[in-house]
Amino acid sequence: MQELRSHPYVIQDERISGGSAVIKGTRTCVVDIVIEYEYLVHSPDEIICAHPHLTLQQIHDALSYYYENREGIDKKIGDEQEFVRGLRKGF
Repeated sequence: MQELRSHPYVIQDERISGGSAVIKGTRTCVVDIVIEYEYLVHSPDEIICAHPHLTLQQIHDALSYYYENREGIDKKIGDEQEFVRGLRKGF
C-alpha cells in the first residue's frame, strides 16, 4: 500500500477553481502544471519562467500531488480534451 504524503503547497477549496487542486495562495491549477510538464515537456525551471510567481518547491509539490492522484487528474485532462474537441466540431 502506498503511503499518501502531505502536500503543503497544494490545496483544494470549492471556492477556488471549482474545487480543483491548486497551488496554495494562487489560482494556478495542478492540472495546468501537469500539462506543461507531461505534455509540453517543460522542465520545472521552464515552468517557473512561465509562472514567475511560483517556486521550485511549489512545482515539485504539484507534480508529487499529481503522481499520487494520477488517475483522477488524467481523467480530468481527458475530459477537458474531449470538451475542446466538441467545441472545435461546432466551428
